[in-house]
Amino acid sequence: MGHPFKHFCTISHHRHLVISYCFRVGIGFQGLFHDLSKYGAKEFCAGAKYYQGTRSPTEAERETLGYSAAWMHHKGRNKHHFEYWVDVNSKSKQYEPVRMPIRFVKEMFCDRIAASRTYQGKKYTNAYPLSYFLKGSARKKMHPDTANLLEGWLRMLAEKGEKETFRCLKKIPNDLSYGTHPVICLP
Repeated sequence: MGHPFKHFCTISHHRHLVISYCFRVGIGFQGLFHDLSKYGAKEFCAGAKYYQGTRSPTEAERETLGYSAAWMHHKGRNKHHFEYWVDVNSKSKQYEPVRMPIRFVKEMFCDRIAASRTYQGKKYTNAYPLSYFLKGSARKKMHPDTANLLEGWLRMLAEKGEKETFRCLKKIPNDLSYGTHPVICLP
């Protein structure tokens, strides 16, 4: 089965980081439920089989099979992934991204920092999550307001550090609707 113990340690380390960050941004209770689906058989077995320790096992599964069943299972059950927030637009009749609620953008932000720390180890810097976001294709697949909000918070992290960024995010109400303009925490 690959590396079940190493995979367990990696996902648990990542999850505990996310939980601590979620408490720091004001969504602690929500953080307690972060990524629990990774411990279920469908995701855990694939994670152990494709474990490498330096990147997500879903990438290796995708390279091997042409898709990742574990990822498809995961994104459909975890609202902190922007891929969860896609629906049919009633006007265009096309699948399109929708705005993520603030509480889940906060969790996604925490998740990205924790994933970066987990896989970068000692090479991690507060600029890495922003760099990873900018070089990837996620922005094109998210609702523009969600992408702008996340990028603004990642920029703040890179420029001002964790303490200041988490302090600002905690001030933003979790049930706030950011309407046509994304809410970016200003110091």
